[in-house]
Amino acid sequence: MTTATTGRTALRGVVGTAHTRVEGRDKVTGAARYAGEIPFADLAHGWLVLSTVTRGRIRSLDTEAVLALPGVLAVLHHGNAPRVDTEYVGLLGIPPDPTAAVFQHDRVPHAGWPVALVVAETPEQAREAAEALVVTYDEEPHRTVLTTGHPDAHPAGGVMPGETAKGDLAAGLAASAVVVDEEYTTPEEHHSMMEPHAATALWDGGRLEVVDSNQGTTWIQSELAQMFSLDASAVRVRSEHIGGGFGSKGLRAHQVAAVMAATELQRPVRVVMTRRQMFSLAGYRSPTLQHVRLGADADGRLRALEHRSLNQTSTVYEFVEPSAGVARVMYDAEAHHTANEVVPLDVPSPTFMRAPGEAPGSFAVESALDELAERCGIDPVELRLRNEPEVGPVSGLPFSSRNLDVCFREGARRFGWAERDPRPGRRREGRWLLGTGTAAASFHAGAGPSTAVVTAQADGGFTVRIAAADIGTGARTALTLVAADALEVAPDRVRVRIGDSDFGPAMIAGGSMGTRSWAWAIREAARELRERLALGTPIPPEGITVRSDTTEALGALAQKERHSFGAQFAEVAVDPATGEVRVRRMLGIFAAGRIVNPLTARNQLVGGMVWGISMALHEEVVRDRTSGALYAPDLAGYHVATNADVGDIQADWVDDPDPDDPVGIKGVGEIGVVGAAAAVANAVWHATGVRHRSLPIRPDRILSAGVPASEGGPHA
Repeated sequence: MTTATTGRTALRGVVGTAHTRVEGRDKVTGAARYAGEIPFADLAHGWLVLSTVTRGRIRSLDTEAVLALPGVLAVLHHGNAPRVDTEYVGLLGIPPDPTAAVFQHDRVPHAGWPVALVVAETPEQAREAAEALVVTYDEEPHRTVLTTGHPDAHPAGGVMPGETAKGDLAAGLAASAVVVDEEYTTPEEHHSMMEPHAATALWDGGRLEVVDSNQGTTWIQSELAQMFSLDASAVRVRSEHIGGGFGSKGLRAHQVAAVMAATELQRPVRVVMTRRQMFSLAGYRSPTLQHVRLGADADGRLRALEHRSLNQTSTVYEFVEPSAGVARVMYDAEAHHTANEVVPLDVPSPTFMRAPGEAPGSFAVESALDELAERCGIDPVELRLRNEPEVGPVSGLPFSSRNLDVCFREGARRFGWAERDPRPGRRREGRWLLGTGTAAASFHAGAGPSTAVVTAQADGGFTVRIAAADIGTGARTALTLVAADALEVAPDRVRVRIGDSDFGPAMIAGGSMGTRSWAWAIREAARELRERLALGTPIPPEGITVRSDTTEALGALAQKERHSFGAQFAEVAVDPATGEVRVRRMLGIFAAGRIVNPLTARNQLVGGMVWGISMALHEEVVRDRTSGALYAPDLAGYHVATNADVGDIQADWVDDPDPDDPVGIKGVGEIGVVGAAAAVANAVWHATGVRHRSLPIRPDRILSAGVPASEGGPHA
């Protein structure tokens, strides 16, 4: 046995310094294996068959002919699949989407509903057989169009109250010197991460194992255990590397189908979604119709604020895109009313997508604030600073920290905002009209209970085990730095293992809460271990292990408004003859807690801002009203920003550690996309003098709106 040393002479204070990803070499050399690449002996392959009608019932499936095809092992459908339980509340406090509970009935509630799984020896055989399966339907009329004033619209809560209200809205608007009363719309948007959804299920010694690409192994373990009526200890879920998730990689149809098939065949079965299937089964951001009314004094101070947001949901599962939550954090008024509403339609279920609620909600609110600034004749930055609330506008709680004013002042200085001519359509550069815009950003900074295990090894190294998920954010590296600081050792003495439900319960990678939650748990375990080692405790061959659980610590936190904040600035060039919009430069300054790893944090913030450009100018899917299905549900038809669309983008931050977090973390995963689309849209107005209240701002919309002759020249 050896006596431990805490390595106090080693490198210290690594949190806050830039470090390349600890798994970076594995990723660029191909050594990192993703869920669809890991080999298994005797592996069979499943291929999902999706409905070709939008609403109706399955009359028959011609399985006999398909079972006779080469290599086909089974066809699962509503007539022979195992029954599963969906009457439970999941780990996140919400019931499961019944779309994941595949093959339980003959009803078809939307286009692309899973109706069967064909399992074969090879993926090619499974695909050919799936495409050969003849399914006959009794088709019914469908409704797939989201409209204002829909008779089935109703307030819905989801992750927050459906409605909030204080003060007399009508009186506040009537007493206002300036009123903005406008509707803003955002389209259906999809996650479109690089790695498709993939899962392999197998039974090993009476225990179910699932190798998956997900955002939380203990989350998926809990869902599968409850759905299949198993003890949680009888299910193990592993997810070592994830090629993007953005809110989409929770419990989906492919995991459940793989478990069913593995149970039926008693051999490993892998199910991978195609890109087209992801557009039906992986969730998406619902389109929104948002009505914003602002009333202000002549000096721009708000008297009345109303923000109502309507989104679509499926008929089998109610999901709320909480866009009206933005106003509940950002701006106050004596009369302050907000509401999130939903309409059930014959469409797939929406789900969480990067900055759910905040991304579309900030477009509406920050566009309306820009319109208010224009009508008041006040600089848009100054208007926002004048309306900074002292406490939460709805909750009345104090902010843990805010620093949005610091972000705006620093951003305006670095962007050169003071040189801006406020009049629209005044700057030209050849054929281009130039304009600048700004917007505020916020995103909730929370934490979820987590456990972590830290082991001091006899060779002087340390192993951290936590059921975290690195969905591309650099979480492994950040947690390595946090552990190294807590243990007071160099990072190369720390090995962080993640993505295994056997490591114990932990928060998912979602809501910008992952790193904060996991770091808290790791720090607590490491602190206790360091104290034990400081006593000179000898390390046996198996090491010394300490486990932490942050449930009690989080429960003791004082109630506060906890958020990351930011100020977005954009400069665009618009060609009025072609309708082309180019984002030449963007700057985001954020107050997002203590930054653990500046290298990967900046990557996250810039990535979010690029997504904001994509949201502003490119992303939308269109649903065929006749068929109820999507036009071109693939990456040829769904346009996203590429390198050619991205100019000079810079992201930075101000000092903003959270005093109530042991590491000072808030979160950077989602704040970068919030407000970015509004900043671009506001810049387009400044360039052209025309306000665009519907995203994306396509060339045809630029052309149809034209450019006022008194501003940028003759109409295009």
